[in-house]
Amino acid sequence: MKKLFIKTYGCQMNAYDSARMADLLAPLGFEGADTPEGADMVILNTCHIREKAVDKVYSELGRLALMKRAKPDMLVAVAGCVAQAESEEMVRRAPVVDMLVGPQSYHRLPEMIARHARDHGHQLQTDFPALEKFDHLPEAVSNTGVSAFLTVQEGCDKFCTFCVVPYTRGPEHSRSPEAVIAEAKALASRGAREIILLGQNVNAYRGGDACDWNLARLIEAVAAIPEISRVRYTTSHPRDMDDDLIAAHGNIEKLMPFLHLPVQSGSDKILEAMNRQHRAEDYLCLIDRLRSARPDIAFSSDFIIGFPGESDADFEATMALVRQVKFAQCFSFKYSPRPGTPAAAARKTVPDKVKTERLLALQALLLEQQDQANLAAIGKTLPVLFEKLGREPGQLVGRTPYLQPVHVYGPKQLLGEVCNVTLEALTANSLHGRLTQTPENVLA
Repeated sequence: MKKLFIKTYGCQMNAYDSARMADLLAPLGFEGADTPEGADMVILNTCHIREKAVDKVYSELGRLALMKRAKPDMLVAVAGCVAQAESEEMVRRAPVVDMLVGPQSYHRLPEMIARHARDHGHQLQTDFPALEKFDHLPEAVSNTGVSAFLTVQEGCDKFCTFCVVPYTRGPEHSRSPEAVIAEAKALASRGAREIILLGQNVNAYRGGDACDWNLARLIEAVAAIPEISRVRYTTSHPRDMDDDLIAAHGNIEKLMPFLHLPVQSGSDKILEAMNRQHRAEDYLCLIDRLRSARPDIAFSSDFIIGFPGESDADFEATMALVRQVKFAQCFSFKYSPRPGTPAAAARKTVPDKVKTERLLALQALLLEQQDQANLAAIGKTLPVLFEKLGREPGQLVGRTPYLQPVHVYGPKQLLGEVCNVTLEALTANSLHGRLTQTPENVLA
């Protein structure tokens, strides 16, 4: 057997794509390797969202170049959004790369490997055949796990001025509901008990020949699979939160009460400059409607700090929005210009020192809110889906409906089961509790 090492950067969709690339190459005799040193092929599945992510890729390619000197037959491939956006530059800067394949073309890896063996030289595939890709992917054969990702929508038509996704992933495309449901059933048969539906703008999902399937209808169909205990979805755009999806949070028991809904800024001026196509008040109204449908729902979000033109007042508007919503967790970053995006040409930039000061202030507030959300869970009994073994003997790790990690002691037969846990303590990264109920069929 040949050894394959895949290093994944960025979002959950890249994690899904990495697993599918492993599935695609398994019939060619490739099995997983834990490190690149012993691999016959290395794939870097890349992300182009932030500058640091790109820098990490080139740094890793430098290390691989040293390895390849000792093992010249090792294949090096770069997949994902950096391959899509910087293919010509990467060929120039990193001759160690044998293959570059965009996120919509990785189904062509087997033929690229065959062409490389025949012709040598760089192999390049960076077009946008989204429909073709999903038609050619094999059934999953890699380890599924208790919680499994499932891509249902790709691409973006929103064209936020800071974002490269429309240029690297192409326009919005939804998979057919039949294909999604079939894959969900296959994942369930392999042990998945939680399905996380993925998309760049997953709530823009419109499937079926008449585009009559929206995300709410798809969630309902996946939730109807008996083996599936939980359904989640990410990432959403506020503009695409329709009435059916809001109602689904109150009507579909298996849809978990945790929603990642990026807002990016609390300032209407900055939101307009970002081309987000919503105001801060629109976002707050959505939060209120979702809480009306599901009062216990928890929220996370994304924030970009120091976007060109952001003033002290704009930043304070963001802080005010955070105080009003009270997020359970969040992701926040300093703005970094991405080549080719409209915002990259902006002249009114924010000094890096100011960006850092604002980011630290925001993150302190977000961490305080996260701690408050976790502390509020102490003393409660919540259903926990156990996903894996912990580091300590007899320890299990699972998550609450609100995506909080939980450690308990219990038998490994509980992996994949949902059990009631009384939460007793909070550490830096997780909650700790004790089992208060276990399924009789598991321990019988």
